[in-house]
Amino acid sequence: MAVRTYDEECSYLEKISGCAYRIKQGFVPNMKVEGLFYVNGHLQKLMFDELRHHCDSKGVGGFLPAVKQIGNVAALPGIVGHSIGLPDVHSGYGFAIGNMAAFDMDDPLAVVSPGGVGFDINCGVRLVRTNLFQKDVEPMKELLAQSLFDHIPVGVGSKGVIPMTARDLEAALEMGMDWSLREGYAWAEDKEHCEEHGRMLQADPSKVSQRAKKRGLPQLGTLGAGNHYAEIQIVEEIYNPHAASKMGIEEKGQVCIMIHSGSRGLGHQVATDALVEMEKAMKRDKIHVNDRQLACARIKSKEGQNYLQSMAAAANYAWVNRSSMTFLTRQAFAKAFKSTPDDLDMHIIYDVSHNIAKIEEHVVGKTQKSLLIHRKGSTRAFPPHHPLIPVDYQIIGQPVLIGGTMGTCSYVLTGTEQGFRETFGSTCHGAGRALSRAKSRRTLGYESVLSSLAAKGIAIRVASPKLVMEEAPESYKNVTDVVDTCHEAGISQKTFKLKPIAVIKG
Repeated sequence: MAVRTYDEECSYLEKISGCAYRIKQGFVPNMKVEGLFYVNGHLQKLMFDELRHHCDSKGVGGFLPAVKQIGNVAALPGIVGHSIGLPDVHSGYGFAIGNMAAFDMDDPLAVVSPGGVGFDINCGVRLVRTNLFQKDVEPMKELLAQSLFDHIPVGVGSKGVIPMTARDLEAALEMGMDWSLREGYAWAEDKEHCEEHGRMLQADPSKVSQRAKKRGLPQLGTLGAGNHYAEIQIVEEIYNPHAASKMGIEEKGQVCIMIHSGSRGLGHQVATDALVEMEKAMKRDKIHVNDRQLACARIKSKEGQNYLQSMAAAANYAWVNRSSMTFLTRQAFAKAFKSTPDDLDMHIIYDVSHNIAKIEEHVVGKTQKSLLIHRKGSTRAFPPHHPLIPVDYQIIGQPVLIGGTMGTCSYVLTGTEQGFRETFGSTCHGAGRALSRAKSRRTLGYESVLSSLAAKGIAIRVASPKLVMEEAPESYKNVTDVVDTCHEAGISQKTFKLKPIAVIKG
């Protein structure tokens, strides 16, 4: 198909509010619904520059621009509402990262696509609060950073320290955080502050391949590499004191720990296995898509159900993984402060998933429907009084954890009614890449990245120093731009801001 000029492409993109654009049908072939994306002035330039580069190169080489990927998702069978790009949206495999889409469970043609979940199934963020303050940890932050680095296995090939047999893995895949609770690695109240209570009930470990299990067995309780991290953070700003207080955050300077990780090699293998199966299902069921990376299957088909059950098992693995690292973090802090995790008030504020597909109830038009919500690089953000959020957050809405990049700030937001209506209760998940990993390695030096962190007073421990360029702040969009856009658009509200004082990375 001939590539249109940049001006021709832009004629399909219309600004409809201060930070929202619609993508008209016809932008890519076969669109069933319109696209929608949220950007402020600075993020808009990045988004449109990516499209311009695609037009100038006549569409040759590299990923499709994110705006094209949002359009291609809008062409999938059974989609309802809009194909939505959040402010951190950037090119990914199939779906853009930061793209969410909803599919009608009652439509026999509706599909599920592993590209709409991502390879790191249930990659997510957990925030643990403490009753410590900056003055307590500043003198010993290097010691704490080393203690965390010693307790939590990190890096590409890292192996877990939590004892795990093949039988334990089967139970963890089925039970999620209930396994962690049974084995003594989690507190009973941890589950209350976790999406799905840390367990997807439709998980079926028998649908997870032996190869995936073999990859996952040694990696439980490990951080991994890439953009995953554990950070010791302090509260820098409080925007909504009432909401922050409900989360146990009373004043600036309070210390929290943020853990960002997922399902490691097991989740990656589940996604890879499903893509192979779905390519066959597409031929059999004559499903046509604009991009072969959007391999999919009818939700009700055998392949669709197998994927949802194996994806749920991988999601359970990720919750067990974050719970195991929470256990190790509590141990490290208790040892450093000669106290107990309970006395240090090391409770989980919340645990969010940002690579997952879930069946939820939403209103489309004026009809309540069961929808399969794909969130890839997108966080659930339910409003106040929603039945699926914890009792203690009913008045303020679901906490939403937005992790920054290495050495930059992170945010905690809450869900809104407007977001529930406009984006099916979804918001951003982080900063979103601005440079590819390869370009980051070519243009940045790891020594300068590490020295700039040290200059900011941040203690850092990394397993692979030469990979830190990929995660340098310069490789990403500005997380404050992303969060401010969500706040301005009304799809989530700022509660408080955190800044790191120690970073642990793979």
